[in-house]
Amino acid sequence: MSEAAGITAAWIEAALASARPRAVAALLRHFRDLDLAEEAVQEACLRALAHWPKNGPPRDPAAWLVFVGRNVAIDHTRRQKRLAPLPDEAVLSDLGDAEAGIAERLDDAGYRDDILRLLFVCCHPELPGTQQIALALRIVSGLSVRQIARAFLVSEAAMEQRITRAKAKIAKADVPFEAPGPVERAERLAAVAAMVYLVFNEGYSVSHETAEARGRLAEEAIRLGRLLLRLFPAEPEVMGLLALMLLSHARAPARFDADGAVVLLDAQDRSRWNAAMIGEGLALIDKAVRHRRPGPYLVQAAISALHARARRPEDTDWAEIDLLYSTLERLAPSPVVTLNRAVAVSKLRGPAEALAMIEPLADRLSGYFHFHGLRGALLSELGRADEAAEAYCRAIALANSPAEAQHIRAHLDRLQAEAAARDGARR
Repeated sequence: MSEAAGITAAWIEAALASARPRAVAALLRHFRDLDLAEEAVQEACLRALAHWPKNGPPRDPAAWLVFVGRNVAIDHTRRQKRLAPLPDEAVLSDLGDAEAGIAERLDDAGYRDDILRLLFVCCHPELPGTQQIALALRIVSGLSVRQIARAFLVSEAAMEQRITRAKAKIAKADVPFEAPGPVERAERLAAVAAMVYLVFNEGYSVSHETAEARGRLAEEAIRLGRLLLRLFPAEPEVMGLLALMLLSHARAPARFDADGAVVLLDAQDRSRWNAAMIGEGLALIDKAVRHRRPGPYLVQAAISALHARARRPEDTDWAEIDLLYSTLERLAPSPVVTLNRAVAVSKLRGPAEALAMIEPLADRLSGYFHFHGLRGALLSELGRADEAAEAYCRAIALANSPAEAQHIRAHLDRLQAEAAARDGARR
């Protein structure tokens, strides 16, 4: 493939990825059939791959996909009803100036609300969280069932069933498609933002062994975050959400070493962090704080920003991080927030106070890997080796990946080696 052809292919892929959710949303509003809208846009994308390299790119890729997809859907509906077929392929593909008209109608229809509506459909409260994510990745992000199944480490058949069940529930619920009012818009935004962050966390929790399979999830979530920011350009929590994802994902290249072992934040090579992502995230935070309406995403982003701004681990402003976590405990109280705050407390006031802070969380976080890992580290600092070893063993049993288990195993091995050295010294 020539360099020019490669550039053209890359542009088409990017244009289709960006236009696809708008086209699916517009056709879903028109036909009120999720399967039909998805299949029509898929066919339109195939026709784009055939015609755009020869005829040049359309002025508005989304309008092109809606125009062709609408005809595909009508053709399908007519075939189902055994009505007269549409004109042949040559007529359908010769769009001429028709795309300008459809673009105007798209603008009149407010397709930005169409995208919001589509995201909200994927976040329907009747769907379990795993189905929400899977459906969003399939419908909004356009990932294949195989890609999604590989990301969730399940079989393709199982994922197909999961998505099919989600679509069936959506159809049965008969979700309305009218333009949301101010109150509904706020409610939809909260649900969509939570879904996007959930998608990001699925990707961010990637292990070294599954990086290729799951790494795209974080990138998809960031793309959806950018979409939300276009829909709500003055909403500080949306800025905070996107900033949080960017600042977190910027550290991805340094999270594992060459052997696939976990590298904690303080030990990461900060020169490997993505400076462009960090710059964008910091700019978003600076813009968001001017609104003086801090929310949970913005506070979490501000915490990530303090880590990003520290040139060395010892330069980290742990006092400010402690204050921010205190704010987050008021805005969105949860045992995990308190657990994270305990890390800052241990840096400021020592392991004993941090341990006292997390001990009351034991019942609620008994099945949480990071609780036992942090508890083991604090106990180890306090010289309570036997209790630390017990906590580390519990963490290993709850590890989400071999890399996490290996990381805790290294601490456990160190404790055992120190104990053996002490016994040898006594003899």
